[in-house]
Amino acid sequence: MSPASTAAPRLLARRPRFGWPRRVFSQVLLMQLAIATGVTVLATGLFLAPLSAQLDDQAMRRALAIAETTASPEVAAALGRTAPSASGPVQAEAERIRRSTGAEYVVVMDTRGVRWSHTDPAQIGRVVSTDPSAALAGREVMEIDDGTLGRSARGKAPLRDSGGAIVGAVSVGIEYDSVHDRLLGAIPGLLAYAGGALAAGALAAYLISRRLQRQTHDLAFSDISALLAEREAMLHGIREGVVALDRSGRVRLVNDEAQRLLGIGPEAAGRPLEEVLGSGRTADVLAGRVTGEDLVAVRGHRVLIANRMPTDDGGAVATLRDRTELERLGRELDSTRGLIDALRAQDHEHANRLHTLLGLLELDLHEEAVEFVTEVVGVHRATAEQVTEKIHDPLLAALLVGKGTVAAERGVALRITPGSLLPDRLVDPRELVTVVGNLVDNALDAAAGTPEPRVELTVRAEGSTVVLRVADSGPGVPADRRELIFTEGWTTKEPPSHGKRGLGLALVRRLAERRGGSARVGSGPDGSGAEFTVVLPEALDEPAPDHPAAEPGLPVGTGSPEEAR
Repeated sequence: MSPASTAAPRLLARRPRFGWPRRVFSQVLLMQLAIATGVTVLATGLFLAPLSAQLDDQAMRRALAIAETTASPEVAAALGRTAPSASGPVQAEAERIRRSTGAEYVVVMDTRGVRWSHTDPAQIGRVVSTDPSAALAGREVMEIDDGTLGRSARGKAPLRDSGGAIVGAVSVGIEYDSVHDRLLGAIPGLLAYAGGALAAGALAAYLISRRLQRQTHDLAFSDISALLAEREAMLHGIREGVVALDRSGRVRLVNDEAQRLLGIGPEAAGRPLEEVLGSGRTADVLAGRVTGEDLVAVRGHRVLIANRMPTDDGGAVATLRDRTELERLGRELDSTRGLIDALRAQDHEHANRLHTLLGLLELDLHEEAVEFVTEVVGVHRATAEQVTEKIHDPLLAALLVGKGTVAAERGVALRITPGSLLPDRLVDPRELVTVVGNLVDNALDAAAGTPEPRVELTVRAEGSTVVLRVADSGPGVPADRRELIFTEGWTTKEPPSHGKRGLGLALVRRLAERRGGSARVGSGPDGSGAEFTVVLPEALDEPAPDHPAAEPGLPVGTGSPEEAR
């Protein structure tokens, strides 16, 4: 195959196809031009359609007015005195009126329909070509009709003498071509106005299309539709919460992850943010009343990290990340570090005691060595027994034993007050462990370094409610900050390497309020330091009923005597 023969298909393949454009700018421009052209043509047609009828009506009314003016008593008197003649007074008067008004003809007739005037003198004395009965009957007539002079707009009026008797009629015609000429003469001006309106519409369409082109980045409608579909799939598919707000603070969009993290439903879209979330730090962060990066907020039992980015239209887009697991791991790491410190302190203390014991044995002070070992073991056993006597829940008791070791290492006296007593009926022991652990840790930090460092813990059951008090010998909390310290992210400590601080007290209050309780802070019993009080309703199960007394001779929990054998 020759190169020339192969070039033809290539040229055909490269030939552009003319069809509907894909870009938004071109499509909107063409649609608006088509609409403007259609509206202009329709308006022009709607104006021209009644214009012809209006011109006909005006011509007929003008012809009738001329006929009524001609039908004067003088003409009626001349009609009675003379015979029809081209030189008679009736013809002269009719021609004078015709020339002065520009009418096509002015015909005066008697009751027989005989003409007494006409533009063609040869027609005088002959009977009119149209039916004059209506005018001779006293009625006025307006019509478009064909006569001896062609098509005309006609008006007929009865001719009365001075006594009011009908002696004839006057027929006046206005040339229809003049009416048609007026119609055609109005069309150029109308088209000029229509063309100006069409040009203004085309210019407006172009400007609007250019604006749309800038706003849509010259994309096609199919591209925009695909982008919207991809945007919806992306927003609802990512594992990060997204909340979009408009300039008035209404929720514009909330994806599935944000609904899960905030505990709201899709019906939140279109509602004010405060109405959806209520008052609190989370709403303040999303609304922009609290600024910064990676802001911490607590929503329910979740710890959220929020970032907010304003948009050009005055709204904002906020992203939310769930840091609950990370914060839990961080708290576990803190607990592990505390346990390691406690073990390190015990190891140091244990080494000292072993050295002491070794020295006593080397000096052959065996009785003193036995007494020393007995005393050391008794102190640890007494400490554990003191805790378990008052705290029957094993998790909380283990926590307090460990905290006691940490407090001893830091030189702080951790004491459980005599009035404390907690039965082993906690609904959620981990919840109380979180509350006690955070409050005791904060109290140890506050009391460390004071002249007589101490922390006192009071925990008791009031029915199904647990009341917890933690007092320390620290500097206390100023009255103006007693609510601020329960805010997420507020802290006076240096942040740890693994995350944020300022969550402990916020979680304590959130856990208490979730049960319908409260968490507050005030001064210590003696007016110094700080005392935190937490009330947890419905934190204890109802006590189990007492077991029935066993029959004599039967072990507890067995059935009948036969089964016991």
